[in-house]
Amino acid sequence: PGEVGASAIQNVGAYGVEAKDVIHAVECFDTQTRKTVRFSNEECRFGYRDSMFKKDDVRGRYYVLRVSFRLRPGGIPMSLDYGSLKSLKERLGKYPTIQEVAREVTKIRKSKLPEPSETGSAGSFFKNPVVPVHFYKKIKNVGFGDVPAYPAGEGMVKLSAAWLIDKAGMKGVRFGGAMVYDRQPLVIVNAGGASGRDVMELSDEIIRRVRTKFYITLKPEVNFIDTGIKITVLGTGGSKGTPELGCECHVCTSDDIRDKRLRSSVLVETAGLRLLIDPSPDFRQQALNLRLADIDAVLVTHSHYDHVGGFDDLRPFCGNEDMPIYLRSDVNADLHRRLDYCFREHPYPGVPTFKMNIIDNNPFYINGLKIVPVEVMHGKLPIYGYRIGKFAYITDASHSCEEEKEKLEGLDVLIINSLRDCPHFAHFSFDQAMDMIRDLSPNRAYLTHLCHEAGCHAELESRVPAGVSPAYDGQIILSTR
Repeated sequence: PGEVGASAIQNVGAYGVEAKDVIHAVECFDTQTRKTVRFSNEECRFGYRDSMFKKDDVRGRYYVLRVSFRLRPGGIPMSLDYGSLKSLKERLGKYPTIQEVAREVTKIRKSKLPEPSETGSAGSFFKNPVVPVHFYKKIKNVGFGDVPAYPAGEGMVKLSAAWLIDKAGMKGVRFGGAMVYDRQPLVIVNAGGASGRDVMELSDEIIRRVRTKFYITLKPEVNFIDTGIKITVLGTGGSKGTPELGCECHVCTSDDIRDKRLRSSVLVETAGLRLLIDPSPDFRQQALNLRLADIDAVLVTHSHYDHVGGFDDLRPFCGNEDMPIYLRSDVNADLHRRLDYCFREHPYPGVPTFKMNIIDNNPFYINGLKIVPVEVMHGKLPIYGYRIGKFAYITDASHSCEEEKEKLEGLDVLIINSLRDCPHFAHFSFDQAMDMIRDLSPNRAYLTHLCHEAGCHAELESRVPAGVSPAYDGQIILSTR
């Protein structure tokens, strides 16, 4: 263990050849059955930098003990169509042997990659993006005719992430101790005292610049080991926001920036993922305020307009692939009616495209991250809140059954709706929110979905008990997983 397992889990590859081309079988220890199991090549379900071991339903279940490889007789190289290997035959004056190809690849890699004993690195940090041919042609047509591309199945091509990063001007760029390697921009190296935060911030900047220049979102190839959750509160307002149009009350005319409340939404960052909960009608402004360059998936609580009105503004995040959306079946049906132009067989060019994932009231996984839906009642309408690690987000709730409350035990951070003082048929009032917080006993609780009748931020602060705060737009909250 620790020596060969990654070759199977990651389906490592270079210069046109992948581990799956020679792996015969993989022997693992199953942590659930406590037995040794053996998987054939076909059972491993290998894909581009992917395998069954990375799938959400089994992620972390198996420890690789042994990998058996089956090699082909004859000494003929499998691929000479990648990079500088194309000219190897001409340079040697004959068809190269496997040994000669191996020496050439080793030479190339030594010239491009840092020596591990001298310079620590996170290796090849991003996957080479696979995009539709029509998207590739669009990039070429706007002045990037020399974009390296390789066939990747019917109607798809694989682009060079290193080339994209280089052309985005990131080669040699440094954040703290983390640096884009100057000889191979796909690699992030430790230039001295690099922290995990340095690597993350550099990764974010690479993604942002490549997206800005090419409308392509790079996806990390590395695994993130993260015990924390960063929550950015995008909006804390009710369905009309604060200030309300035409209102001159003391809240709507307040000079306190914390009383400017866009419609309710949060961004959750953990385990290398950015998850948006509810694209509100104010999402465009919220994303601009945050300089948001990337979203990995969207979780939807329900289909009321103040929680889904920003779906069309997800267009920039659907450039080279469909945006994964996780939602109830009734919400999916509702969005298909409202956004029918996004789901037509031949959609208008440029419309946002989505991959709709129907969920029920059971846990599901996104890239190995466990998400727990929590059903609450919004008046008579059942909707979902979400728990991620020790953080939970509950909005537009008016009551919940005891069974669902059990899902919210042991929280570090709870964000919960508290519309106003007066009772409302579909929302927690201030007193009801306080009762819910007392029942659940999170370490910290924050109030959201606040209409102008809830009062000013300063007024709310003076009323809440220790450990409870009104949330405000732009607030960053850290939680544990």
